[in-house]
Amino acid sequence: MTMKQIKLAAAVAVMGAALAAPAHAGKTLDAIKARGQVVCGVNTGLAGFAAADSSGKWSGLDIDVCKALAAAVLSDPEKVKYVPLNAQQRFTALQSGEVDVLARNTTFTLTRDASLGLSLTVTNFYDGQGFMVPVKSKMKSAKQLKGQTVCVQSGTTTEKNLTDYSKANNLGIKPVVFEKLEAAENAYFTGRCIAYTTDASGLSSTRSKVAKDPKEHMILPDLISKEPLGPMVRRGDDEWFAIVKWVMYGTMEAEEYGVTQANVDQMKSSADPVVQRLLGAGNEDTGKLLGLDKEWMARVIKSVGNYGESFERNVGPNTPLNLPRGVNNLWNKGGLMYAYPIR
Repeated sequence: MTMKQIKLAAAVAVMGAALAAPAHAGKTLDAIKARGQVVCGVNTGLAGFAAADSSGKWSGLDIDVCKALAAAVLSDPEKVKYVPLNAQQRFTALQSGEVDVLARNTTFTLTRDASLGLSLTVTNFYDGQGFMVPVKSKMKSAKQLKGQTVCVQSGTTTEKNLTDYSKANNLGIKPVVFEKLEAAENAYFTGRCIAYTTDASGLSSTRSKVAKDPKEHMILPDLISKEPLGPMVRRGDDEWFAIVKWVMYGTMEAEEYGVTQANVDQMKSSADPVVQRLLGAGNEDTGKLLGLDKEWMARVIKSVGNYGESFERNVGPNTPLNLPRGVNNLWNKGGLMYAYPIR
């Protein structure tokens, strides 16, 4: 071999060793293990996504993200400290280190990605902004809101979208702005505004949870924005970013390959290499590449199920929100949920 060939072979060997080596845990994961809890920033109360019952037990699509992370890194989905955050508090809490992850129906945007010192991970719900009006208003379209008052929460993409939509369509909508979600909801239901606007999923949640009679309120068919929602983490800790990202993808991959909360143990004997890698049943150990053990994803699925199970349990057609899968279906079923390969 020539000297050039020897150097090339050595470089390839070093690269191969690096790829096979366990990942450094990272400061966030170290802190989580030291305290024995994942500290998760969540909504103050949004049915289907993050809400506590009378006994203080949290549930929802975003809560399942928190539980999944605790199952992956601490082997226990209950080792979570939930920190309720309103729209104004959420980014500061993550930036300051008060929470490890923000799992709080937050829209991914360029400004948030590029200017807050935070990283967007994976979209776990594709949404769009809509409007709710009283049935007695007889409105059929958002274009009929010309010159009308609309209740909206401040410090949100919702507020900015409302302004953009009003200007673009020359509607002269009069926003009535509130700092807290509950205040905006109450103002609408007491008749201070003719309409209430937020993400369509949030409208369904509010109608089912807050309205005295949900049948008296309708959600208009218009969607005026794209609202990709998902958890966020601080920049500067690539190891924690990777863990959050791959836990999310793992729940989608599990649904695609038929791995459920009920059949995890049975599926470990599957001959499918993808399922073996997912559940840590084969020779490959994906966990060590993330600073985790071999069965990290098996615990996640056993704790919260696959993505489809979490969706159906929290916001699906058999829940008060009654949301169809729609674009939140898997990519091979006409939706946008597309997991990167776990391999």
